[in-house]
Amino acid sequence: MREYVKNRVHELYWNEDINCARTAIICLSELFGTTIEPQVIWSAVGLHGAGGYRAQCGLVEGTLMFIGIYLHALGKTESEIVSACYDFASAFDSIFGSLRCFELRPAGFSESDPPHMCENLTCKGIEFSYRYILKITKK
Repeated sequence: MREYVKNRVHELYWNEDINCARTAIICLSELFGTTIEPQVIWSAVGLHGAGGYRAQCGLVEGTLMFIGIYLHALGKTESEIVSACYDFASAFDSIFGSLRCFELRPAGFSESDPPHMCENLTCKGIEFSYRYILKITKK
C-alpha cells in the first residue's frame, strides 16, 4: 500500500497537477475499490486549504468526503458517518498536529514555491486515512 500511494500521489501531482483533496479521494477510492462520480472530484477542486487560503487541509477534506461516500455505500447511518468523521478529524489532529493548512504548510502558497511541496505529507496523510478507514470498517 505504501508504495502504491507514493507512486500514485506522484503521478497525480506531477502528471495531472491536481490538488491534495482530489488526490486523497482518488487514492482512497482506488484502494477501497469504490467508484467516485466526476462531480465529486470537481467539487473538491478548491479544497486545498480553501483554494489556497490555508484553511482546513485538503487531505482532511478529501478524506472526510470519501468517508461519507464509502460508509454510506456500506449501509452506515448518517449518525455513524458523522461520528466516524469526527473521530477521523481528532485522530488526524493528534498525529499531524493540526487540521489546518496554515499550520501544516506554514509558508503558504506562492508562485516561488517548489512544485507540489506537500507531496510527502500527502503520502503520509493518505496512508493514515487508509489505515483509519480499514480500522473503522473491520469492527
